[in-house]
Amino acid sequence: MNALLTRGGLFDDFFRDVAPGFYIKPLHGDGLPNPSQIKVDVRENNDAYTIHAEIPGVSKEEIQVAVDGNVVTLRAEVKQQDSTTQDEKLLRSERYYGAVSRSFQLAMDIDQTQAKAKYDNGVLVLVLPKKAALSGAQRLVIE
Repeated sequence: MNALLTRGGLFDDFFRDVAPGFYIKPLHGDGLPNPSQIKVDVRENNDAYTIHAEIPGVSKEEIQVAVDGNVVTLRAEVKQQDSTTQDEKLLRSERYYGAVSRSFQLAMDIDQTQAKAKYDNGVLVLVLPKKAALSGAQRLVIE
């Protein structure tokens, strides 16, 4: 049922392709991106996870990264800024205002004190060191 309430989908594509003049979208703003639109690549080595997340069109001040144990949450806030001069009028704007977030769980806890983040050209790169295990596997004595 939730899929029926979203903007965009099968019928939007159908009308855009078959009868583009019939289906006219609103002139101001499109919907917020889905969480799945933050595309991520997660790589792992012995010491850390490296995450590359695509978040284009957002300044680094608008991005928040939270690490809680082994759960990583990415949040970006996008602000629409329309500017027109006295000689022109805005006919269509496809910018929007709102926030999008995505969370995922990694296999091991993250050492938050050593975690690093860098944002360049729309790509957020996170280096998340694994937290050292306090002790190795412990064998239980069966009574």
